[in-house]
Amino acid sequence: MAPRIAALLLSLPAFGVCTGARAELAGERQIYLIDSRGTEQAIGAMSIEAEGEHYRYSIDMDLSRFHDHFLSMKEMKCLEGPELWCYVPYPYDNPHRITTDDLRWLEHDLLFLFKESDTFGARLWNGIYYPLELGEDGVIRGEARALDLNLLASPPEDRSTPPVGEFDIGDFKLDSRWLPDIEIR
Repeated sequence: MAPRIAALLLSLPAFGVCTGARAELAGERQIYLIDSRGTEQAIGAMSIEAEGEHYRYSIDMDLSRFHDHFLSMKEMKCLEGPELWCYVPYPYDNPHRITTDDLRWLEHDLLFLFKESDTFGARLWNGIYYPLELGEDGVIRGEARALDLNLLASPPEDRSTPPVGEFDIGDFKLDSRWLPDIEIR
């Protein structure tokens, strides 16, 4: 009997780690964009389900919070504030799969561009990319970075890998941008 109990106890830590990691990520969440004063704007909901060693997710953007703007011959859904913050859906196939260490496909589903009030049309080089990290508290957080969305004008050669990489994103003055942070909790 003692060997069976010992075997059971030895298997528990490994099982507990796996279950704990899944509990941190799987479930229903809300997506918030946050301004520099900490004011939150709920922009959608997200559902995450465990699928083997990965997670499958779906996003339901609350487009009722966005306003229609016709920019550069295209209708865009934008949040209105000190500047327009326009949602840019990723234009190609996306497997909607992530891991606790790789949230890149989710990052591609949360692309935006900003438009200052004194400019005409949409400027794709004003893209916003939120590199995301899963915190120990289970909250997914990101801080806005600059991305030239012209990078996505044509489909990537390898559609199985997220095309935007660390060398495609750059810094910009976060204090001059309206919604520099994102949280998914």
